[in-house]
Formats: sequence, C-alpha cells, structure tokens
Amino acid sequence: MTEPKTYGDGVAVVTVTYSPGATLERFLDTLATATDRDVQVVLADNGSVDGAPEKAAERANVRLAAMGENLGYGAAANRGVAEFGDDIGWVVVANPDLEWDAGSLDALLAVTERWPRGGAFGPLIREPDGSVYPSARLLPSPGRGIGHAVFGRIWPSNPWTRAYRQESGEPTERTAGWLSGSCLLVRREAFDSVDGFDPRYFMYFEDVDLGDRIARAGWLNVYAPSAAVMHIGGESTSKASTTMLAVHHDSAYRYLADRHRGLRWKPFLAAVKLGLKLRLKLETRGA
Repeated sequence: MTEPKTYGDGVAVVTVTYSPGATLERFLDTLATATDRDVQVVLADNGSVDGAPEKAAERANVRLAAMGENLGYGAAANRGVAEFGDDIGWVVVANPDLEWDAGSLDALLAVTERWPRGGAFGPLIREPDGSVYPSARLLPSPGRGIGHAVFGRIWPSNPWTRAYRQESGEPTERTAGWLSGSCLLVRREAFDSVDGFDPRYFMYFEDVDLGDRIARAGWLNVYAPSAAVMHIGGESTSKASTTMLAVHHDSAYRYLADRHRGLRWKPFLAAVKLGLKLRLKLETRGA
C-alpha cells in the first residue's frame, strides 16, 4: 500500500477562469489583504478569450496554467492543484468573482487548527446586498433533494429546502455535509485521499460530490463563518444559459444515480429524470 504523501504548511490558491473580466483583478487585489502569508496563485484557465488571465499573470505571485480547452470546473481545479510542490499543504479553490474580507484567509487557516480531521473548510459567503448565502448544507437525500428540486422556486420556505440549505439561526462554526466550491480551503492530504474533484461533473454538484467523498474517507467538512468573502458574480456566469441549466440537471441526476444503484432504485431514478426534464422545460420556457 502506498503511503500518503506528506506536505508542508504552505498555502496556495487555484482559481478556475473562463473570460473572468475585471472581477479577476479585484479577486487578486483583495486576496493580498486576506493574509499575511506569501501565497502563490494558479489560474487554471479553461479557454478565456478576454485577455484577463494573461494580464493577471504579469503579477509576481500569479501564474497561468492554460487547459487548452474548457475542461469544466472540477477537472481544471484538479490540474491547478497539481501545479504546486510538496511544500503546499493547503489549497484554496475559488471562483474569480469573489472579494476577500481583510484577514479572511488567515481567519480560515486559524479554524483549521481546531479541527485536525478537517479536510475542507468553507468561509461565510455574502451576496452583494449583504445577505448570507447558505454555503454549508446537508447532503441531498432522496426526500430532501426531490422536495427542494420541486418546490424550491415556487415555495422557497418549504421544509425540504429549509432543511437542505441549513439557513436557520446565526451562522456558527460546525460540520456540514458539503461546502460551496465557490470558495473552499482543502487540506491537500484529504484532497489526495479522494483523488480531488470528480471530472465527470463538468459544472455543478462537483462540490456536493467532493464533500460526500471527503466525509466517507474519514475527514470533516467544516463551516468557518469567522472568515468571510463576498460573491460579486462574474461576467462568465452572468447569464444562466439553457445549456448550463441542462448541465446542472445532468449533474444532479449523476449525483443521485451514483449513490442509488441497483434494480430497486430504478423507479426512483426514472422519476427523478422525468422530474428534472419537466423542471428544465419550465425554467427555459420562452428562452
């Protein structure tokens, strides 16, 4: 049996870019205020055409890793993490459309000292209007998943969505089923233990899947609201196209199908597939 690789205590950042526009500069500017450490940044670029990654790579601590094509979020993130040497034991995987609060990365690293079995750590994520995004959630069970999928838009306060999103009460440091991949600090040893993100998820649910597999491998997903970032929304994701909605639904089905195998689950999965197809038709009506 191969011994797990050991790493140093260095910290680095991977951000997956796809024509990120001006948000990338703001991401890097605020990252400089988020920690007192020297942090390397790799831009795992999925085929940007706006020149923003090339401009950002002129900074001393930033380098561009061109994927050559659009590999999707998880596969590009994996390639980005692989760029670092063994001195890097902690990697932040983040969207380029974030703004870091001052000291937020150092606050996130401080939380890791309290959770020696923590494999992934997620900060509090604010929306531009100041509201808190529910970024630490339960895993989607068949009941919660279907209830949230069916009623989430037409009845936002339904019990399945409330349970799944874990929105009640003040944000507290705690374990979660999964953490939003828009900003995630991973212990590299834990990331290795599950072979990183599953590249079959082109986009969406790759973070849900990662959280589940990290927990199955004996690690913890830890929500750390003492650290905070703001998700301002990026140019590359500003329009939810029909194609991306279809990808979202395909990923949701893959997640459930992977975990509910065998003949007894066939009727359930057939119902899920039909429900997702109908939901997609409703959401894209008139598009």
